[in-house]
Amino acid sequence: MNITKPELKHAEAIAAICSKGWRQTVAGKLSEEFQRQNVAYWYNLGRVKEEIQSGSYRYVAMQVGRVVGVIGGAVTGQSTGEVFVLYVDEAARYKGAGKLLLEALTKDQKQQGVSEQWVSVQEGNTLGIPFYEARGFRLRGKKSNLTETGETQVSLRYYREIG
Repeated sequence: MNITKPELKHAEAIAAICSKGWRQTVAGKLSEEFQRQNVAYWYNLGRVKEEIQSGSYRYVAMQVGRVVGVIGGAVTGQSTGEVFVLYVDEAARYKGAGKLLLEALTKDQKQQGVSEQWVSVQEGNTLGIPFYEARGFRLRGKKSNLTETGETQVSLRYYREIG
């Protein structure tokens, strides 16, 4: 497993991994219509390429020349960092990719003066919640948003100190 910076040639794989991973986190919670809209907005090829170029997608996990995971994040405050996205291809889960991706982003954020790291996780996400809790993140709040389709999407806000 190799952790590296994403390139434009990785955009399709990143879009596919994020789309499928996000859909898995909301399956049975949010409508197919909202899922289509959200995937079309966040994970379309043009946007993914822009976010690779801007640095929002920070690292990819490569295995035998293939993208199997991706992490995105940024410094969002003077001492605050955020994990925006972390998804691993289903076939590559539980093999260390997520851990390595989070470590790489955390190292970057620490070098930029970040001492606290935040992440939003879909309520009921049976993959994400245990992953983050095992790495020291603790639940700090709950945020509800009304979607364009009239549904309530609930995100759990997790936090950990890293500095």
